[in-house]
Amino acid sequence: MAAKKITMQDIADACGLSRNTVSKVFNSRGSVPEATRQQVLDKARQMGYRQLPEPVGHSVPQSRSIALLTLCMPGRNHYGSNFISSFANRMSRAGYTLVIYEIQPDEHRDCRLPANFVLENTAGILCIEMFDQRYTDFIGKLGLPVIFSDTYARADFSAMSGDFISMENTTSSIAVTNRLIALGARTLGFVGDHTHCNSFYERFNGFRTALARSGLTLPAQLCITEPNRFPYGETAWLVEHLQAMPRLPDAFVCANDYLAIHLIKALKRMQVRIPEDVMVVGFDDSPEASVAEPQLSTVRIASSEMGFIAAGILLDRIQRPTLPYRCCYVQTTPVWRATTRPLR
Repeated sequence: MAAKKITMQDIADACGLSRNTVSKVFNSRGSVPEATRQQVLDKARQMGYRQLPEPVGHSVPQSRSIALLTLCMPGRNHYGSNFISSFANRMSRAGYTLVIYEIQPDEHRDCRLPANFVLENTAGILCIEMFDQRYTDFIGKLGLPVIFSDTYARADFSAMSGDFISMENTTSSIAVTNRLIALGARTLGFVGDHTHCNSFYERFNGFRTALARSGLTLPAQLCITEPNRFPYGETAWLVEHLQAMPRLPDAFVCANDYLAIHLIKALKRMQVRIPEDVMVVGFDDSPEASVAEPQLSTVRIASSEMGFIAAGILLDRIQRPTLPYRCCYVQTTPVWRATTRPLR
């Protein structure tokens, strides 16, 4: 006869608690006194409950937190949204609370922590959308475990005082550029500020590497690479740049989906057919990519998996501060849709 499966309700009954309280312990949601939490976990182990929260090797005081520092909090369509959710979930199961701090302009300028940041209550730091070298160096010198998700362009990883995680950019950028060339593109342009962040720089570098390997040139006049502060989201601004080109290229590779989707709007305003006249490829596989008209060819980022891996790296660093710093790239995958012609 098969053994009875232990449920949260069984544990709640054995502890004399509500199922809701037990659920909070296992899902790390809501506030539960530490004594109650330990009672639930001890009873669960005694009863053979298998889905225990992830251990971290030692008891973590509830006051200990993980700080998320950012210059610009990622929106729901940014890869960072799923990344942060997955990261927070794994850290929570390990007993840590994620506290979000959006760095203000004066704090950024003066390399200061937010006024409400309590250093002694912080076990580690996650930096995301943090593309300034001065502030990155400042964070690395705090003496806390830190992991950077992406960073400033052309970063010297050997000089960074922290771990690093990113989506893989170069290989996928080479792959999509090679595919466009195989589809007959002989003139290609790039859209996006390749100095904005390291991922943009690597995508641009992969793009020009693929062109060079195919014996093709990269005409600067067929690219839109103004600094990121310029209004890439304004159709009229993009149309002005496209009309200033001596001719439109056969294909555009964009630094991300946001840029690609706005570029498509500008091309359509100019009565340019996509993909018949010009092919377009983005990067991210954001939710908009699959509902755009036409649907956008892009590169898929495993954002939730990245967050899970990043949490594991930071937990390792908290447990073993003397580990060599790690630089981790997570595989990305090209996705072909209607903005590129079918490969014959």
